[in-house]
Amino acid sequence: MTTDAHRVVRPSILYFGTPVVLLTTENDDGTFNLAPISSAWALGQHIVLGLGSESQTARNLAARAELVINVASPELWERVECLAPLTGANPVPESKRAVYRYEPDKFAASGLTPADSHLVKPPRVAECALQFEARARALTPGGAGLFLSVECDVLRVHADERIVVPGTHHIDPARWSPLIYNFRHYHGLTPEVGHGFRSETANTATRVA
Repeated sequence: MTTDAHRVVRPSILYFGTPVVLLTTENDDGTFNLAPISSAWALGQHIVLGLGSESQTARNLAARAELVINVASPELWERVECLAPLTGANPVPESKRAVYRYEPDKFAASGLTPADSHLVKPPRVAECALQFEARARALTPGGAGLFLSVECDVLRVHADERIVVPGTHHIDPARWSPLIYNFRHYHGLTPEVGHGFRSETANTATRVA
């Protein structure tokens, strides 16, 4: 006999384990904004982002489509958290004033390092082992105007050579782990339990203990 141990709950947020990415975009004055988000997913060579509609990133992408999607790894969680209460919007939107403060130089505030991109103006984050130069192609409002879904075309992928399977273009899942945002707590991936039937690295990836 199976007993249903579930109960109805109403959590304040629904981040059930999503990757953290750092977005770099260009401000109106030619400087660059750096912002962490925890709503990003990939389909083929496209990435979809979820942004607050009042964020500086959303404003920047509405005016200039270029960006870099820098995927954070677990050891960067404290630097990500340094960025969390900061905004590049000045003045700070009224809805954010109780929690956020304006910071014009988020690279300096977080101790992260800008690195020149190849195809877009916003810089990459040097400490991130996986970086996607991209261009936003569509910004779609949702949530009664509270957020935007941003569809991005990936133009170029940069990967630290230490996470690439030698002699291939494949990311080694045994050496790469994203930073996961799990109900407002930071996690890394647990050890692998298996692989999908379409995996191209099942027999070539370097397995580590």
